[in-house]
Order: sequence, then C-alpha cells, then structure tokens
Amino acid sequence: MPTLGLGTWRSKPGEVEHAVEFALRNGYRNIDTATAYENEAEVGEGIKKSGVPREQIFLTTKLNNPDMGHPKEALEHSLKQLDTPYLNIGLMHWPAPMTIEGGPDKSIDWLDTWHEMERLYKAHPEKIKAIGVSNFSVEYLSRLLANSQVVPAVNQIELHPSCPQEEVVDFCVGKGIAITGYSPLGSEGAPLLKNPTVVKIAEKYNVMPGTVLISMHANQPNVSVLPKSVTNERILANASIIDIVPADIAELNEIVKTAPFRACHPKWAGWGNLGFTESI
Repeated sequence: MPTLGLGTWRSKPGEVEHAVEFALRNGYRNIDTATAYENEAEVGEGIKKSGVPREQIFLTTKLNNPDMGHPKEALEHSLKQLDTPYLNIGLMHWPAPMTIEGGPDKSIDWLDTWHEMERLYKAHPEKIKAIGVSNFSVEYLSRLLANSQVVPAVNQIELHPSCPQEEVVDFCVGKGIAITGYSPLGSEGAPLLKNPTVVKIAEKYNVMPGTVLISMHANQPNVSVLPKSVTNERILANASIIDIVPADIAELNEIVKTAPFRACHPKWAGWGNLGFTESI
C-alpha cells in the first residue's frame, strides 16, 4: 500500500471523478472509497479516465453497515460500481451491523460478517487481494484476533494530533496490523490548520500546515495517510511529504491535551461500545 492516498469521504458528487483522475495523473497510486460514500461509480470513472493501468493502483473500498448480512453480494456490487475486476483490499467499515433505516441490526454479529469476509478472501483471491477493518477499537480487535484465522491487513482510523488514538496504534503495531489514517488534517471545520503549534512548525520547515499534519504520520513505519481534497492545488500540495525531527513530532503529539477533537463521531457510534467518548 502506498504511503500517501486520496481520500474521498464527504467529497461532493460531480467532484470525485476529477479528483481521482487528477490525483492519479499526478503521481498518486492509492485511492480510498466506500459504499457508504455513494461515489464508487465516480471513483471508477476517474480511474479509467486517468489512463493509469489498474495494476499500478491500490484501491480500497468498505463494506457498508446495512450490507453486513450479505458481504458476497456487497463485494460484487462494489466491483460493478467501480468497474474493476478486483479490490486491493476490502474493509469492514464499522463493527456495527445496521438496518437500512439506520438503527442497529442486532440479528447480525459483526464477527460472523468477518468470517464471511475471510471465506471470500480465501475463495476469491482474484477479486479481493486482502481484507481489513476500519474504526476498530482495541476491544473489537482483540475479539476478532481471538476468534479468526486471518489477521486484518489494515485498520483504518481517524488519525491526527487532536485524535491520536495511541492505544489503537500501539496495539496494531504489536499485532502486525498496518494503520491507515483518515482525516489527517482534522477534516472539515477542524481548527488544526490554524493551530499555533502546527503553524509554528510549518513556518520552521517553510511548508503549509497541511504538509506538517500529513508528514507527521507518513514518516511512521506501517502507516499510510488519506488526505481528502477535490481541488488540484490542494491535491498536489498534499503530496509533499517532509521529514520532521522527533522533537517537533513530540510537540505535535501534545496538541490533544489542549485541543481534543474528533471529526467522525456519528450519533450511533456509542452503540455496542465502539470505543468513542463524548469528550472527543
């Protein structure tokens, strides 16, 4: 998996196709989407229009919460929407089966869904090259590892100085699970780009604040980063990775003590003890 990828969460319809095409034409090789984003078809169009051979692209999508009772059908749907013969990795988006109406579906155990994903992965390696999870806490990862044959290749989590999730990161590192960080800039409306510590360190390296936030994670082993943008200038800027000295990383890691923030905290996230707290 390439260290830097293009995230497509919350990208508006009509903009994703161009963003994917432009990113791929300008060196990106890691594209992330999800059925829940409702943009898989646009992502597929962007990939085709870029002219970059499919085998050079690392493509990720995610199993939607209401589809957890039928992951095989969901996989086929995603492949059709993306117009691709295979996924480089398919993730369980949340350990939270839900109904179409948006409530918890307590008739389904997310672990059973994972076992179905394991079977798909073993039976159809030509369609899904690897499987992983997203938004998993240590509690959920521990249950999965104790009851599964396949270790998730990746855990995709929100990751930035205001939401470092150190316990999850450390656990995954110890178990050989790679981390993919989404919303590295703090997502829309987050104050991180104007945070005094981030601005000061950006000025020290003569770069934009976003470059600091992306680079702090991109420099870590077994971590990939998914900044999201639909503008050409920002997509190019987000690809600039710099080396940051440990002292500056340590200073960035102090931000959570005074400015905790979580961008992805849906109202249903407390159901089933998913590891969220109201303080972040």
